[in-house]
Amino acid sequence: MTVEQKEKSLKEVEDIISKAIKKVNGSKENDLCKYLPMDSGGYMHHFTLRKMKHREPSELGTLIERFIIRSDRPAVVPPKRRAPRGSRKRRDNLAFSRIQLDRMLQIARLAGDKEMISILSPRKALPTVKRDLISSIRHNRVEQELWNCYIDCINADNVALSEK
Repeated sequence: MTVEQKEKSLKEVEDIISKAIKKVNGSKENDLCKYLPMDSGGYMHHFTLRKMKHREPSELGTLIERFIIRSDRPAVVPPKRRAPRGSRKRRDNLAFSRIQLDRMLQIARLAGDKEMISILSPRKALPTVKRDLISSIRHNRVEQELWNCYIDCINADNVALSEK
């Protein structure tokens, strides 16, 4: 297409767009979008309308004429169905307050359930765990829970490094 033909077709499309805006009692180009159906469902996005106006003006003119100008009463196209907001959120996660977690940790300690104790214990940073472990060794104390925490920290660091 030559530049002159493009300008001519763009001018024709702008005329069609202004007629269509008047017909739907709109105020701007974007008001036409909800009257133009798309193959993928729903109505045309305003970015698509703007792209078509410059890249494929004849096709846009045909769509506007067909669905708005030639139509007795232009119908609003229902929007494309979308997933509801928050649909990907997991609902099975329970949120406990700090007080509730402390109570559950105390119950696990009383029951002697080491797995629950390790799950419910607050996570410490590796340097803090190292310092506590060295301190316990200096005081001739063996704390299995502290050693397990150290192993968990090392494993977590290794996993984080392998994912990079």
